[in-house]
Amino acid sequence: MYKIFKIIFFSFFGFLFLFTKEISAEEKIKIGLLVPITGDDKELGQQIVKSTRIALNDINEERLEIHLKDTNSNPNKTLKSALELKQLGVKIVIGPVFHKSLTYLEEIEEITFLSLTNKTLDLPKNVVSGGINATSQLSTIKKFIKLNEIKETIILTPKADYENEIKKAIKNSKIKILKHHIYSAEPTKLTEQIEKITDYKTRKQNLEDEKKRVENSELVDKEKLLEKLDKIYTIGDVNFDSVIISDFNENLKSIITSLLYTDVSPEKKYIITFNQWFNESLLLDETIQPIYYPSINQKNLENFKNRFKEEFNKSPSYLSLLSYDFMGLVYYLSLKNDLKNTSTLFKNKNTFKGKIGIFDVENNKINHRLNFYKIENKVLKEIF
Repeated sequence: MYKIFKIIFFSFFGFLFLFTKEISAEEKIKIGLLVPITGDDKELGQQIVKSTRIALNDINEERLEIHLKDTNSNPNKTLKSALELKQLGVKIVIGPVFHKSLTYLEEIEEITFLSLTNKTLDLPKNVVSGGINATSQLSTIKKFIKLNEIKETIILTPKADYENEIKKAIKNSKIKILKHHIYSAEPTKLTEQIEKITDYKTRKQNLEDEKKRVENSELVDKEKLLEKLDKIYTIGDVNFDSVIISDFNENLKSIITSLLYTDVSPEKKYIITFNQWFNESLLLDETIQPIYYPSINQKNLENFKNRFKEEFNKSPSYLSLLSYDFMGLVYYLSLKNDLKNTSTLFKNKNTFKGKIGIFDVENNKINHRLNFYKIENKVLKEIF
C-alpha cells in the first residue's frame, strides 16, 4: 500500500512526502464537500464539484468517499448540511466557500472545516482558512522588498470590510513599513487624501517658488532654467521608496492615477499591490506600469484551466484550482493522521506542494508561498 500510494502521489503533485502511517485497505476516508449548489452562487459550487472530480481522478484512490452537501451561501442552510455530514460520520469537510457561511459551524466540534475563504479574523475554532490570505501576500512582498533593498514603504488600504485583515497581516508578516494609510475610495475625497500622503501641495509650491526666484534673478542661463522648470511638475521627493496598495480593479487604477497626478509615477517608485489574479486590464493599461504583485503559479493555473476546459467546455474560477489542491492536501494529511481526531489535523507543521504553489500548514493556519510578478510594457514577467 505504501509504495502504491507513493507512486500515485508523485504523479499527482510531483513532490516528495514521507508517510509514517498506513491505512487499512478496508477503511474509508470520508470527506465532506460543502459548497453552494443552489442559489446565486451555484455556478461556482458546480465548478468546485468538477474540480474535485478531476482531483479524485488524479489521486485514483478507491477508499476516498466524497459526500456533497449544499450551503446555498446561507449560514442556516450550511449548519443544516453540516449536521447531515456529521450523521454520516464525516470528520473533515472542504468548504464552505464564503466567510458568512461559517457563522454557526462552531456548534459542530466533531468536524474540521477547511474553508476556501481568505479571511482569517473571527473564525470558529474548528474552521481553517485556506484562501490566499493577506499574511501570505505581505510575506511575499516582504521578500521582494528585501531583495531590492527597498528602505521606506507605505501601505494604502481603503476603508473596507477587510481593513482589519490587512492590519493583522502587517503584524503577522512582520513587514517593516513607514506608515499605514487608510483612505476613502470616494472620488471626491481620494485625490485630496493622496495629495496629503505625497505632500503634493508643498512640492508644487516649491516649484512655483523656484520659478519666481529664477524669474527675478539675473542669471545668465535664466531662460534655459525656466524652460526646464516648465517641464517638471513638482520639486522635492516623497518620503517613501515603494507603496503597497491593497485595492483591486478600478479602485486600484484610481489610486495609481492619483499618484501620477501628484507626480509619483511607477517609473520613480515601486508600485506594489495585492494578488490581482492576472487581471488582463492591468496588462493592457500601460500608463500604470510597471506594477508588481504576488500571486499563484501562473503556469500551473493555465495548465489547469486548459484541462478543465477540455473536460467541461468551460473556464474554471480561481477557487476551483484551490479546491483541487485541497482534495490532495486532505488526502495527504489523512495518511499521516488519524481522522477520528481531526482537531489536530492542521495543528502539526506540514508542507504541501499543490498546483497553486506550496502550502505551509501549522497551528490551524494555512499560508501560501506565492510567486511574484511584474507588469511592464504590457508584458507579465515572473520575478520569483
